[in-house]
Amino acid sequence: MSTTERPRILVVGGGYVGLYAARRILKKMRYGEATVTVVDPRSYMTYQPFLPEAAAGSISPRHVVVPLRRVLPKAEVLTGRVTTINQDRKVATIAPLVGEAYELPFDYLVIAMGAVSRTFPIPGLAENGIGMKGVEEAIGLRNHVLEQLDKADSTTDEDVRRKALTFVFVGGGFAGAETIGEVEDMARDAAKYYNNVKREDMRFLLVDVADKILPEVGPKLGAYGKEHLEGRGVEVYLKTGMDSCVDGHVVLNNGLEVDSNTIVWTAGVKPNPALSRFGLPLGPRGHVDTGTTLQVQGTDYIWAAGDNAQVPDLVGRKNGNENAWCPPNAQHALRQAKILGDNVVSGMRGFPQKEYSHANKGAVAGLGLHKGVAMIVMGKMKIKLKGRLAWYMHRAYHGMAMPTFNRKIRVFADWTLAMFLKREVVSLGAMENPREEFYEAAKPAPAPAAPAGAGDKPKAKAS
Repeated sequence: MSTTERPRILVVGGGYVGLYAARRILKKMRYGEATVTVVDPRSYMTYQPFLPEAAAGSISPRHVVVPLRRVLPKAEVLTGRVTTINQDRKVATIAPLVGEAYELPFDYLVIAMGAVSRTFPIPGLAENGIGMKGVEEAIGLRNHVLEQLDKADSTTDEDVRRKALTFVFVGGGFAGAETIGEVEDMARDAAKYYNNVKREDMRFLLVDVADKILPEVGPKLGAYGKEHLEGRGVEVYLKTGMDSCVDGHVVLNNGLEVDSNTIVWTAGVKPNPALSRFGLPLGPRGHVDTGTTLQVQGTDYIWAAGDNAQVPDLVGRKNGNENAWCPPNAQHALRQAKILGDNVVSGMRGFPQKEYSHANKGAVAGLGLHKGVAMIVMGKMKIKLKGRLAWYMHRAYHGMAMPTFNRKIRVFADWTLAMFLKREVVSLGAMENPREEFYEAAKPAPAPAAPAGAGDKPKAKAS
């Protein structure tokens, strides 16, 4: 970490907003005008809309992440967490991955910590649930599902087999519907290579407390998505929650009970709980309260955007909705990051701030290979697409939104190769514990058992 007399712009979080805001600031800044420091527990940014495809093996996991140090060569990148912020002293406490915590002074602050999975105190969820917020979880889910097929193909115990081939997904938004669509596709393909496992032996359940899935694309396309998944054998339970999943025994509040080794939790997100320790004004759901310029309310040196911010939706408010807020999606995050970067540079130079305003352009969702839904907004007209054409729109939009030219090329290369080569169905489950085999080989051999009576003292010879 360098020391400098220049003003420091501290970016807390290296996700979509943090990465793009830092790039924008560095691009707009004059040489030597300030130091940009980015702090994140990971040394890379994850493009989360591609996690379902990474879980299904359609995209290499390495291609859905962007290394921060490579993309931000002129910035300081610190791998660690910001644990506290003292606004009076303008000092942040950094907890690195190793070593003791230390204080880092700053002059301008960007809050871009994103969101975490929204969970509830459901018995067994912490021990058995699998999230879908990071690339590690996507890789883990893929390996886990293929391992279940391996188990089912190799066992003669019908209860073990049934539990291995039952897959429960909780949450019917983008993450849940896209993930179950992609994973079902992968499992259907993989079953062709097993002698004792067929698609008919598997059971996929999608559970949501709402009365519809994919609310982001509207009720008609959401209904189509539900019918499409059900046509592929997925059981969709709406207005239904999960009461418990202790030891993989899933109990739904509609009376249904199943045993499953695979419980995927995608039931929404919430702002990073660490925000509550920063002394910032928060909204009712824990988001940082910002104005239309993305400045945190009551400050002139702190900005926030993305999933951890409560940003007024000016377009919605002009249309009569006084309580409109920008939804947490990549469409807004990308555009907010650019305005935020411009406003930080303007604030540093004493220039006026720009307001953030963006009209919704629609939404796209992939439900597996060649399957999807899309709603494209063009002025007052909404174009609704489904099937293969919607899937092309999904890939085109997210392929272009993927940060950096390097990663765009790699993603499109993965898709192109998949047109000619069959899907990989190899489980690398040993990645979860890569040292286990070496440990078994290297651990000390147990001492040989002493023969019976070896510990007794010799008896005196009779005279």
